[in-house]
Amino acid sequence: MDQAVQQYVDAIPAEHRPLFDRVHHLVLRICPEASIGLSYQLPTYRVGRRRLYLGSWKHGVSLYGWKHGGDGGFSARHPELVHGKGTIQLRSAAAAAVPDGELVALIRAVLIDHDDA
Repeated sequence: MDQAVQQYVDAIPAEHRPLFDRVHHLVLRICPEASIGLSYQLPTYRVGRRRLYLGSWKHGVSLYGWKHGGDGGFSARHPELVHGKGTIQLRSAAAAAVPDGELVALIRAVLIDHDDA
């Protein structure tokens, strides 16, 4: 992880760091080849032309970066977590209700399974 990303991660409030780390480790488990850097001042996972942005916010983490319909059905299964086009806001307090398998499906859809066209 480059220094700018590490500084971002180090600044995440302690109450949200476990959730950030959970998503981070899932991304790297699914896409070990992903590069990580800052883009739009957020940690950004890159696989080829694909991007997944993972940011901390006051109640948890947010995930961004896919085209409409490119989230593997995550938004349809969890509409309460959708906040705007292509944005998932996952509150730390509610994260336990979202199984790793759901996050893995989202990560796969965004970084691996969708068409780059």
